[in-house]
Amino acid sequence: MKRTLVAAGLLALLLPVLGSSADDPKTVEVLDRYKPVIDRGLQWLAKQQARDGHWEAMNGTYPVPMTALAGLALMAEGSTPAQGKYAKEIDNAVEYLMSRAQKNGLIGRPDDPREQQRYMYGHGFATLFLAMAYGEENDEKRRRELENVLKRAVEFTGRAQTRLGGWGYVSAMDNADFDEGSVTITQVQALRACKNAGIPVPKEIIDKAHDYLKKSTMISVHDPDPKKVEAGVIYSLRQGGGNIRPPLTAAAVACLFNAGEYKNELAIKWINYCQRHIPVDQLGRDSFGHWEYTHFYYAQVLYTLGEDRHRELRPDLPDSQLLKWSRYRDETFKYIASRQNPDGSWSQGYIGPVYTTSLHLLILQLDKGNLPIFQR
Repeated sequence: MKRTLVAAGLLALLLPVLGSSADDPKTVEVLDRYKPVIDRGLQWLAKQQARDGHWEAMNGTYPVPMTALAGLALMAEGSTPAQGKYAKEIDNAVEYLMSRAQKNGLIGRPDDPREQQRYMYGHGFATLFLAMAYGEENDEKRRRELENVLKRAVEFTGRAQTRLGGWGYVSAMDNADFDEGSVTITQVQALRACKNAGIPVPKEIIDKAHDYLKKSTMISVHDPDPKKVEAGVIYSLRQGGGNIRPPLTAAAVACLFNAGEYKNELAIKWINYCQRHIPVDQLGRDSFGHWEYTHFYYAQVLYTLGEDRHRELRPDLPDSQLLKWSRYRDETFKYIASRQNPDGSWSQGYIGPVYTTSLHLLILQLDKGNLPIFQR
């Protein structure tokens, strides 16, 4: 895929380059083995796009986040808004989401019953997708339009942030400053994507968000050795949070890794917790009710760890207990493929097949390295 000079230059500064995993013979073999699975999924997803460029969840809900996630899945294949097998679908998705951008910066329609209860999810995922598209846009007029949408989107995200540094289902102004972990993760990853693409992101917004995640962390296992401490992220800081949520903890690690913080002490504690509570040898046990969400982020974590980074974080562990992308990939890809429907979709979960199919395709295509936010 072609990268603009701006995006490529920033990426070189912000993300350590370890080389493309797609160059590894074993990875090539895995991508070849699962190519029919991926191709069927992509073809099914492309056929679900509406004429105006959007995708939707069950009962026509959540058109903005579904469009963003489906668009990301197609871009992960290697297509861009201008070239590739799915260029038309991606370009139409970009146009749809740009048409949903409001003057105040929100990407979405808070007056639309399909979105109004969860519009910050849509805003976050749409910002993430459009930042990826911006990095691939060669038409100067379209690029300026995208830049304007993204700048205003970042400004809206900053205004929507709660006093504690997180985000809720809707803007803090519309919901009494309520915060929630999964929405916060969505905004942080979107902001990182914008920063990587050269869109200005105020440092204080990111700092407040990282402080929010730090304060949302609860220790679950104490140990004299700080490398062995286990900790996870709770649901809501403002509400006191309740129990640790494994899906949110995996997502929080992914956010730190997006920022290049691979040896962060908090990340080590979160990984320790995830390793115990998201066992790869028990993939069929969806005790959290959010399998697709959990592994969308946990796969990013394992992909970034690769084969050797966990050893650097936990040199005390024997090789058999180290987290390695190849081990995770072997088990997870096989499990995902086993659940694919004959038409190419995946229908597990309660949000709908567009959502599940998009997340599964993003996991299966991480090794291609086509989306900067997910690169090592």
